Amino acid sequence: MSLERTPQQERLTAIVRRFPQSKVVVVGDLVADQFLYGEISRVSREAPVLILRYERTETTPGGAANCATNLAALDAKAVIIGVVGEDEAGRALVNKLRAANVDCGGIVTPASVRTTTKVRVLAGQIHSTRQQVIRIDYEGQPLADDELREQLRARMRAEVETADAVIISDYNYGLADAEMVEAVREATMKRGIPVLVDSRFGLTRFTNFTSATPNEDEVEQVLERKLEDAAQLVSAGTGLREQLDFRALLITRGSRGMLLLEEGAEPLHIEAVGSREAVDVTGAGDTVIATYALALASNATFGDAANLANHAGGLVVMKRGTATINRQELLSSVLRWGET
Repeated sequence: MSLERTPQQERLTAIVRRFPQSKVVVVGDLVADQFLYGEISRVSREAPVLILRYERTETTPGGAANCATNLAALDAKAVIIGVVGEDEAGRALVNKLRAANVDCGGIVTPASVRTTTKVRVLAGQIHSTRQQVIRIDYEGQPLADDELREQLRARMRAEVETADAVIISDYNYGLADAEMVEAVREATMKRGIPVLVDSRFGLTRFTNFTSATPNEDEVEQVLERKLEDAAQLVSAGTGLREQLDFRALLITRGSRGMLLLEEGAEPLHIEAVGSREAVDVTGAGDTVIATYALALASNATFGDAANLANHAGGLVVMKRGTATINRQELLSSVLRWGET
């Protein structure tokens, strides 16, 4: 590795060093990601299925909670606005968030709500690596209490007063409804801070914000057509950015890197860094948008923020499960890989 830094490396490392000065508010659907580990003991006599000898269950923050955890791991002040139930999964999730130094003052826990939980069952022989064999989703119902919804909006408004950026993390579980989206728009427009959107199924509902980070498949789903090559992706993505009235659109492309489409600028194709073979892509999108938003909150250009998000995504997919990266890992990647 060369000891002489490129201009891009100098800019990116300076941005990362400013991360602890920024506060980012995450508004969205909290998910408990559970990993149930078991050892394959034998085949059942009742049906041609494996019997697992239970080993342990681990609960990690998922959805918007994973986004907030990634922000905190990068040393930002992370605040989460969301809902969990008064159940075991909800308590475990909040405990993990607090342990990660995420501000949980914006979480409400009504008795009528069940925590959305995704259970991944991982199985293997006694000395082998555990592999995911099935996922079981326990989906919570949207919060129906209007008073509690207004309480969430009020807490969001209060936190935005001192925030440097906002992330809307929409997993289609109802937190980011029309009233919350409009409240975020009004609160952030007063302060002129960036708002980033990550929406799995409803991106077209989020107009007139700063940027979004869909993957290529999600762009195709929104447009309802297959994009055959990079040129088509540029054309279609540019049209989508204009339709949504975003300043920029960052499209993630897996092993093919990222595509940044910024208003008034040429398309920026960013090659993937690190290994082309991902170990686990679970939650990688949360890492990408957390880094992207935090960089913009730290006064980065869209191009520099996208390059940092690209490094972060390349790092986190090499870790198993719902994972995070820290600032030192990000800095090391920037210095190792140089221009991207």
